[in-house]
Amino acid sequence: MNGDIPECRGRLMIDGTVPGWESYEEAIAEHPAQELETQPRGATMLYSSGTTGRPKGILRPLRGDQISDRVPESDAVIEGLFRIGPESIYLSPAPLYHSAPLGFTIAVQARGGTVIVMERFDPELALRYIQDFGITVSQWVPTMFIRMLKLPDEARSPYDLSSHEFAIHAAAPCPVDVKRRMIEWWGPIIHEYYAGTEGNGMCYINSESWLKKPGSVGKCANATLHVCDDDGDELPIGEEGVIYTEQDEEIDLFEYHKDAGKTLGSRNPKTPRWTTLGDVGYVDEDGYLFLTDRKAFMIISGGVNIYPQEIEDAFVMHELVADVAVIGVPNEDFGEEVKAVVQLVDPSSASEELAAELIAYSRQHLAGYKVPRSIDFEEELPRLPTGKLYKRLLRDRYWGKRNSRIV
Repeated sequence: MNGDIPECRGRLMIDGTVPGWESYEEAIAEHPAQELETQPRGATMLYSSGTTGRPKGILRPLRGDQISDRVPESDAVIEGLFRIGPESIYLSPAPLYHSAPLGFTIAVQARGGTVIVMERFDPELALRYIQDFGITVSQWVPTMFIRMLKLPDEARSPYDLSSHEFAIHAAAPCPVDVKRRMIEWWGPIIHEYYAGTEGNGMCYINSESWLKKPGSVGKCANATLHVCDDDGDELPIGEEGVIYTEQDEEIDLFEYHKDAGKTLGSRNPKTPRWTTLGDVGYVDEDGYLFLTDRKAFMIISGGVNIYPQEIEDAFVMHELVADVAVIGVPNEDFGEEVKAVVQLVDPSSASEELAAELIAYSRQHLAGYKVPRSIDFEEELPRLPTGKLYKRLLRDRYWGKRNSRIV
C-alpha cells in the first residue's frame, strides 16, 4: 500500500497501526485542544465520474473563507431553494464520494439536520426509508426514478410519503415521461438542478415551471448561459450547440488538476472566461435551458449528428426494458451507426425476435435516421453507484483499440 503513495510525507491510521503508518490518535494528542486563531474553511477537490474518459481532478480556487464566516454562496443557494435547516432529514440513496450527495450531506449536517445514507440503492427500500425515517428532503438520479416507477403497485402503495417535501434530482437528463409520472405520483415536490463538480454555474427548475416547460433543466441561477458552435461563436436562441457559462469577473475559474490540455478544452476558444462541461443543448426564448446530450457521446452517421439521449428516452419506459444505452458503432459506409445496448427486466427473454420488436417500438417514437440499426442485450449495464452510465466501457468494446473513430 505504501508503494502506491511514495511521495506522501505522513500516513495516519485510526484504531491501531501497521508498519509504515502512525497513530492518528497519538498525532492529535500532541497538539493543544483550544481553537486555532485561524480556521480556514477549505474546500473539497473531487474527481469527475469518468463517464466520458479518465476521471479528472477538479481544482477550484480557495477563497480564504474561515469557518466562522458567512455561509458559502453554494450552500446559501441550497438553503434558500430547499429550506434546509435543523429540522431537515435528508436521504442520500447515492454514495458520498460523488459531489452532489457529499455537498448536500455536508450542508444538512452543518445546519444541524439529520442525514440517512443508504448502503446501496434499492427502490422499495428507499420508499420504506422515506416513511420510517420521516424523510423531508432527498436527492436522486433519473435511473432511480425509473426503477421506482417500475415497481408493481402493491410494492409502491403501502408507504406513507407525506413527510417528503423536497425530492431533488440531477446528474443526468430525466426522460420527460419519467419525470411527469414522478410528479403525478409524489406531487409537485420534485426539483431539478443542472450543475457540475466544476462549480461553474447552476440551473434550477421546480415542478410547476417544468410542467410548463417539459424537458427543461431551468434557468441559470448564478451565471450567464451561452450556446456556441464548434468555433466558439454564440448561436441564436433555439439553436443547439455546446453549453457555456459565464461567471462574474471576480470569480476564479476551475482547473483540471495537472491537466492543462483538458483545462484549455473546457474554455470557449474565443472567450476563455466562458467554460463548459461538454454538454450540448439550447436555450428557448424565455431563457430555459434544454439539454440534448454530452458532446462526447454524439454519433455522426453519414454526416448527420445524432444524440443518444432522445433514443434512450424512447426505450427506457418499455415494460420489458430495465436499462438502455445508445452508442455509435463502426459502419463502413456511414462512419457510425446507431446501436442500442439493452438490459432486460428478465435477461432470459433476450432473443432476435425481441430485438426486432424493440426496434419496431422505437420507430413509433423516433425519426427514421435515429432508429437503432441493431440491438445487443447485456445482463447488466455498467452504471456507477451514483447512477451514471459508464458509457465509455460499452463504446470501447465496439471500437477496440482504434485511434480514430473515422472509418
